[in-house]
Amino acid sequence: MTEFKFPTEEIELPSRGLIYPPDNPLSSGKVEIKYMTAKEEDILTNQSYIQKGTVLDKLLESVIVSKININDLIVGDKNALLIATRILGYGSNYEITINGNVESINLTDIENKPFSEDKVQKGVNEFSFTLPHSDTPITYKILTGKDEKNIERELIGLKKINKNSSPDLSTRLKYVITSVNGDTETKTIREFVDGYLLARDSRALREHIKNTQPDVDLNVILDSGEEAKVPIGLNFFWPDA
Repeated sequence: MTEFKFPTEEIELPSRGLIYPPDNPLSSGKVEIKYMTAKEEDILTNQSYIQKGTVLDKLLESVIVSKININDLIVGDKNALLIATRILGYGSNYEITINGNVESINLTDIENKPFSEDKVQKGVNEFSFTLPHSDTPITYKILTGKDEKNIERELIGLKKINKNSSPDLSTRLKYVITSVNGDTETKTIREFVDGYLLARDSRALREHIKNTQPDVDLNVILDSGEEAKVPIGLNFFWPDA
């Protein structure tokens, strides 16, 4: 039987691998992916994956050549891999509709946000921040795919207890924050978020993380002069899907 070899590309991660432990392959800061084939198109149209919300993870598992666990990826690094996969699969031209007008985006223009070594202790996913209004020192981490799944499971459980509750934001913060005043106890962190974290401090922390975490810059200027954010979902790969 004829043996086929597929071309691959090495993708540089926005985190540059700095936040992953040295024994994790992601610490290299690069991930090798292969070009999409008909097999990946089957994944994109798999109704079971779509309904479960796992279709993009399944796609990455299929195209990534490097021996990594995608659950270890932070969101920003995953975004970079999804964009690269889209370019290799369907080209760099991506059309979106803004205010009824179809606008074309060149995905190769999207760049990684700056992220330097002075922001992190190499190999440790933990950062320091002082909440500006209560003057409380905390540490926090960038959520990984594993964290996101744990949050989703917890939210499902909470909804079963109280269908009218919507603790999405506070639940995420309980996973994001890793210490309060030097105390790393989970019980302390959860009590702090529920009873003592000011809304103004919560917003300041979220804005800080948004502006400093490793990611790709999804904000683009369209030909019309308008600014837009590139949406990454199923239609990002295949509008007909």
